[in-house]
Amino acid sequence: MIFLCWTRPSNQEQKECINKSGDFNYDNKLRGATAKPAVTLKQDKELSDNGFLVNHARVLVGSGLETFEKGKGALQNWRHFSLDWTYVDPKTSIQSGMKFCVCSKAIFPWVLLPLKVAYVNESSSSKNAVASFSFGGGTLHGHMLAGEERFSITMDEKSDVWYEILSFSKPANFLSFIGYPYVLLKQKQFAHESTLAMKKHLSPKLDNVNTPP
Repeated sequence: MIFLCWTRPSNQEQKECINKSGDFNYDNKLRGATAKPAVTLKQDKELSDNGFLVNHARVLVGSGLETFEKGKGALQNWRHFSLDWTYVDPKTSIQSGMKFCVCSKAIFPWVLLPLKVAYVNESSSSKNAVASFSFGGGTLHGHMLAGEERFSITMDEKSDVWYEILSFSKPANFLSFIGYPYVLLKQKQFAHESTLAMKKHLSPKLDNVNTPP
C-alpha cells in the first residue's frame, strides 16, 4: 500500500491516508530508539544487523533562551518542514500518539507518508541553563520506509542552541527497495534544507553552519 497524489495533497486526502495507515510498521522493541544520543544510535549493532541505516544532522542555530524558545515554537509549528517540496500541516499537534502525514514531491507525483508521534521529550535545568525539546515520529503502514526520526532543539551549558535530526530507516516495500538510492538522496536533501531553513529562521545573521564531528 502506497499513497500517491498527482497534485498537491488536500487536507481530505491527507486524512484518508492517515485513516488507512494502521499502526507502526517497525519492531516494538525499537520504538523510541531515536531518543538516544546520536553516537549511541550509530553504534547500535541491532539496528545495522536488521538493515537500518542511521542519518544524522546537527547545526548551530544561535544562542540564548530566546532563540531556544523560538526554535521550540518552530518545531511545534512544523517550520522545519516548510520546504518547497515537502510539508506537514502546521496545525498538526505534536503529542504522543498523534498521527500525521508528510507530503513529499517525488519525481512526478506527490507521496503521502503516514507517521505517528512516538514520544515527546522536554527538559530544563535552571542550575546550568540547559534545556531541550524533542519529538520522534515513527513510520506507519503505507510509508515508503520503516523507522523513526527525531527532531530536537537544545540549549547547552554555553547557551548555544542546536537543531538536530536523527533517524534510522530501511525500505518498507519493494518499490522503496528498488529506489532506495533516490530515497537516501532525498533524506540528505531534507536534512540539508531543513537545517538551513531553521538556521535562517532563528539566526539569519549566523553565517557559518557549525556542525561538530
